[in-house]
Amino acid sequence: MPAVRLSVRKIREVLRLKFDGGLTNRRIARSCHISRPSVADYLLRFEEAGLVWPAAATLDDASLERKLFPPAPAASTTQRAVPDWSHVHRELRGKSVTLTLLWHEYKSAHPEGYQYSWFCDQYRAWAGKLDVVMRHEHRAGEKLFVDYAGQTAEVVDRRTGEIRQAQIFVAVLGGSNYTYAEATWTQQLPDWIGSHVRAFEFLGGSSEILVPDNLRSGVSKAHRYEPDLNPTYADLAKHYGVAVLPARVRKPRDKAKAEAGVLLVERWILAVLRHRTFFSLAELNQEIARLLERLNTRPFKKLPGTRRELFEQLDRPALQPLPVQAYEFAEWKKVRVNIDYHVEVDGHYYSVPYQLVRKPLQARFSARTVECFHKGQRVASHLRSHLKGRHTTVPEHMPTSHRSYAEWSPQRLIAWAEKTGPATATLVRTILERRAHPQQGFRSALGIMRLGKSFGEERLEAACRRALTLGACSYKSIDSILRQGLDRKALPEQQELELSIEHDNLRGSNYYH
Repeated sequence: MPAVRLSVRKIREVLRLKFDGGLTNRRIARSCHISRPSVADYLLRFEEAGLVWPAAATLDDASLERKLFPPAPAASTTQRAVPDWSHVHRELRGKSVTLTLLWHEYKSAHPEGYQYSWFCDQYRAWAGKLDVVMRHEHRAGEKLFVDYAGQTAEVVDRRTGEIRQAQIFVAVLGGSNYTYAEATWTQQLPDWIGSHVRAFEFLGGSSEILVPDNLRSGVSKAHRYEPDLNPTYADLAKHYGVAVLPARVRKPRDKAKAEAGVLLVERWILAVLRHRTFFSLAELNQEIARLLERLNTRPFKKLPGTRRELFEQLDRPALQPLPVQAYEFAEWKKVRVNIDYHVEVDGHYYSVPYQLVRKPLQARFSARTVECFHKGQRVASHLRSHLKGRHTTVPEHMPTSHRSYAEWSPQRLIAWAEKTGPATATLVRTILERRAHPQQGFRSALGIMRLGKSFGEERLEAACRRALTLGACSYKSIDSILRQGLDRKALPEQQELELSIEHDNLRGSNYYH
């Protein structure tokens, strides 16, 4: 901004402190109670006027003011070349381009052209007439602003007539205002991530920075200075090599581009489609894509060209190339390794090295794989399984013998169960017998024995006897029997069950030695 025009007396004080006192601009500003840019501006005007110190000190106030603030000649516009301000505005969005550099280029082409202070004042006056969003000088390829529109679009189910509201995702490049939009069913994490992947594909590259609003799908915890990102969103950013800089709370200028893009999409796309009936999300997105093309090729009102033309000239060359493979959606979950050296993800159990028993891990799971990380290092990787209650076990994760780790073994679990009663011990041994590896039954066995704390060991023993008679040897069956009080009821025509430790279908206690 141009310096505030002070009294000549204060300007003289600035010059005196600089040339007689040898002070820095910062100290002069503090002494005179003005800003540093104002000090720099007066010193630049002094230099451009061709004045020297101390000769300038002898000038009267009127003469000094005319030298520092000369009036523009009436015919100056015909005698000197006036810069193309729209070209200057566009060039300023290039990396490391400044007004000083552009003024030097202007002076090289027009030696009789205007001086630097006039150049800056006139450009800022011209830029002040632009729309607020267009006025910001975002660097080429630097920022992609993302948000959801406040309006939704209706999609009708042909079979039921049910009307669903589709959410509208909007992404806007800061440099060119090039816009992308699409409809999704929700604003939840899978749709949020998928929209980003498709936006990058639409642009043919990725920006340096992503600027989302404080949406829960992208920002786990909003904070003015250090917002916590959702782990999946951070994973996406790492895959595409971008930084995420969420808009600050109650700072509308941080997301002005996104809000302007949302407004344009609502006016030029959603408003146009307000009387249309859509029967699928794909049909709606097809029309959004058609109108989006029209929006991006529509001429600017106060700048030459279109969003697409500016994108091709400015943003596209500055975008980062896309990785060979698109990001595959994956979620993260905190897990703890059970004594059977497995972790639970979506109801299935995956093995990790047995040395990590009781350790906290981070599990990353996509549609195809499950990976486990300990202190940032991957310690296990499995193909994803959707079989609930089953185990995926890598032999290398198992201990060299069933008793090689510190505390737990099948023999110890059976001995613990025998303290409750023979039926409980037989049930535990049956569970361990049915597993490919006895350790896979540890979790169920521990859960059953812990039911004795809630319902009493006498009832647990009765429930285990009933379960063995019915052949229902699982934690869920025992829990159901106890909760419904069936352990207190006799089975019809119930026969006495032999609970000898020697059982034809069990390995026997010697097996675990």
